[in-house]
Amino acid sequence: MAPAVRPTPSSGPLHGSASDHAPPGLADATPALSVVVPLYNEEASVRQLVAQLLEALRPLGLAFELVLVDDGSRDRTPELLRELAAEVPELVAVLLRRNYGQTAAMAAGFDSGRAPIIVTLDGDLQNDPADIPLLLDTLEEGYDLVSGWRHERQDGAINRLLPSLIANRLIARVTGVRLHDYGCSLKAYRREVVADMNLYGELHRFLPALAFIEGARIGEVRVRHHPRRYGKSKYGIDRTFRVLMDLLTVWFMKRFLTRPMHVFGLAGLVTLGIGLALALWLAGEKVLLGVDIGNRPLLLMAVLAILSGVQLFCFGLLAELQMRTYHESQGRPIYRVRTTVRGAALA
Repeated sequence: MAPAVRPTPSSGPLHGSASDHAPPGLADATPALSVVVPLYNEEASVRQLVAQLLEALRPLGLAFELVLVDDGSRDRTPELLRELAAEVPELVAVLLRRNYGQTAAMAAGFDSGRAPIIVTLDGDLQNDPADIPLLLDTLEEGYDLVSGWRHERQDGAINRLLPSLIANRLIARVTGVRLHDYGCSLKAYRREVVADMNLYGELHRFLPALAFIEGARIGEVRVRHHPRRYGKSKYGIDRTFRVLMDLLTVWFMKRFLTRPMHVFGLAGLVTLGIGLALALWLAGEKVLLGVDIGNRPLLLMAVLAILSGVQLFCFGLLAELQMRTYHESQGRPIYRVRTTVRGAALA
């Protein structure tokens, strides 16, 4: 699946300079756009971030809200958000009780936002808010999700660029969604894409793959990327293991979400078949040839294979029952309808 890639925008504001105040009535109207920004220890950049967002969005002439989620910061970020909420009518400050991680903070932003279109970006000023109109324009071309591509990343080559390159290729190969930059937080979503997604772990990185499982159309545009000016990166090598585990989860969801019996049942049958074949072979040697099989490792392998096969098969049955209960108890459909077209006589 190859998403569309748009050219790099030119530098500078895309829609002119920002006015000093929000257009009359827009701040109080139901927003058309929610901008979700997870924050953790960003006291040095949060005021500049809000200023850049207002400069990029106010000239668009649409009602928007800035949903800034503090993920249990230990610096003055919560206090600054309270101050900014009193100054900026479009700002919604969501303060979490403790540090839950970027995925949880993003989920809190999705739940707190009210608009049908959601844009996410990082709060460290490396993403450029002036690229948001480009994502919105691309979204209007018929996509459900548009992902940014930091084609000229301003990060360290060894500790960030190389691991990111490997991760992007691995994720693209496993999920089937061919994006250049899964790690770019600058993305635009239609709300229905993320409305019923339960995020946990590091799954925010895999939102395009999860949306693709639900049948979303995905696009990609080149966006700017700036060097980090304040603080230090929250990403380390320790995240690699968590990302790999979540990648396995996404792979399983993509392949076997509604049919877990196909993987566990098949593995159980194969293992059980091997165990039975070994047991029959040993029984034949014992009965026909009189060979002593009591102390042979092959007997232990046969017993373990039979037991493992039975366990895997039963596990598949339990997973199948649990999946059916999950869908039926929540009324969650196993399909998604993009649109329904009715004839004039039936309308």
